Amino acid sequence: MLQNKYILLVFRLIVGGVFIWAGVSKIVDPLSFAQDVRSYQLVGQTLSFLTALFLPWVELIAGVWLIAGIYPRASAMLISCLLAFFIILVAITIARGLNVECGCFGTFSRRADIWLIVEDSIWLILSLILLFSPGNDFGLLKKQSNNP
Repeated sequence: MLQNKYILLVFRLIVGGVFIWAGVSKIVDPLSFAQDVRSYQLVGQTLSFLTALFLPWVELIAGVWLIAGIYPRASAMLISCLLAFFIILVAITIARGLNVECGCFGTFSRRADIWLIVEDSIWLILSLILLFSPGNDFGLLKKQSNNP
């Protein structure tokens, strides 16, 4: 896919930074995020609360690991899966005619609409490029060469 290690680094910084921001903004106010999850009307109160406690930490860790180059492909895969889920969730929400805040960035969230799908699709494309592009020249964990 993409070979330029500097462009890949920029993509890692951008996508990882977005997920760190998203995770931290939810971690600081889990009750508000639980309410955002509940507003989608797909799960009950208990599962909304558990999601609000668990999901932000997954986002934060995936973002940090992506930027640091710790398991970068696994991090890119996890982020890609999360983004695909978010896109489907927002599309279903729009189709159901619900007017909800996305809950994406805590108090900085906005309405779940078609523009959110477009934005998440851009993040998804970047994360898929990271997933399928070779090399990890800027990672903390590099493969060790077997050559003496």
